[in-house]
Amino acid sequence: ACVCEKNKRVTNCRLESGRCRCDAIGSGITVDCTTLTSKCLLMKAEVMGSKSGRREKPKDAFEDTDGLYDPECENSGAFKAKQCNGTTCWCVNTAGVRRTDKHDADLKCNKLVRTTWIIIEMKHAERNAPLNVESLKKFFTDTITNRYLLDGRYIANVLYENPIITIDLKQNSSDKSLGGVDIADVAYYFEKDVKGQSIFHNNAGLNVSIDNEYLKLERTVVYYVDEIAPEFSMKSLTPGLIAVIVVIVIAIVAAIVVLV
Repeated sequence: ACVCEKNKRVTNCRLESGRCRCDAIGSGITVDCTTLTSKCLLMKAEVMGSKSGRREKPKDAFEDTDGLYDPECENSGAFKAKQCNGTTCWCVNTAGVRRTDKHDADLKCNKLVRTTWIIIEMKHAERNAPLNVESLKKFFTDTITNRYLLDGRYIANVLYENPIITIDLKQNSSDKSLGGVDIADVAYYFEKDVKGQSIFHNNAGLNVSIDNEYLKLERTVVYYVDEIAPEFSMKSLTPGLIAVIVVIVIAIVAAIVVLV
């Protein structure tokens, strides 16, 4: 037997060729414990572990797919392009985030659209002096490369505009190395860490400490930018969300917003 350090939502752990491999709860798909488990398998395990299969959603989240749902995963751990809840179906991106309106079961999702850019935006609590920019960049760059095993070339930017910290992760399908971690999985592990719901075996969340000083985060928002624009009809979005999406679309191509 062995311990899956990177994922506590597993069972039947064993050593194979010197590597710890376990079965993901909910799907039974084998995961390699030396790297991050895919978001799809983690969500499936979380649904199995929650009695109601639902969790409280932030008040600004739109419709229920932005909370937890029971996803259909490929054997590789990737999300299937089409997800359904009973007779209601929708298409998702590689981060498992809904990118179309909800339809009946006849809906066609031709391919899984890649999320190529993830923007993590955090607001820290009020403090007497701003943070040291270089220390902040070093902390988040080291954390993402060491804790979440993402190759540093996918960290496009760490920006600080007191009190907002913004991290840009960019990775298209052609430059994701075989066996490398996906930015969508990194963002999910990070989200769980900052919420105090760490997926790691030891349950130790992320202690954000800049220059040996604990940093309290008040809010974290994750924006997903897909290589193809999402297909929402305007009537399904709240005015606030339309404003946010319009701003992002003007700046880039398209974005889906999920509040953490």
